[in-house]
Amino acid sequence: MMNKQQLVQEAIKARQKTYSPYSNFGVGAALLMKDGTVIHGANIENASFGLSNCGERSALFAAYSQGYRKEDIVALAVTGGTEAPISPCGACRQVMNELMPKDTPIYLSNLKGDIKDTNIKELLPYSFDEVEKNEE
Repeated sequence: MMNKQQLVQEAIKARQKTYSPYSNFGVGAALLMKDGTVIHGANIENASFGLSNCGERSALFAAYSQGYRKEDIVALAVTGGTEAPISPCGACRQVMNELMPKDTPIYLSNLKGDIKDTNIKELLPYSFDEVEKNEE
């Protein structure tokens, strides 16, 4: 099974696929699945900024589009050209909260090799979860 340094290297490869002509800030993400598959995601920008998509969400949406579900996810690595390990935006944190198990290892990294181990419970405390059904 792939270790976290190898998964971070996959995120660096994914970052090479970025389309970020407006921010010039590439982000790569790599999801490790239970069957050993690694799914890449990169940020894809658009002149209408609200239509852009982050690397983390690109990877998760690709995995779900291929038929994977949260129970298939082993770990996620994210990288970018930051001074410290990259930090996911709020939208990505909310999507990770819904589409990944809460204790999935998340490796935040940068291009210098720094890695911070975390999970969605640490990244998004007091998360917005599915609305519970109220029975009256």
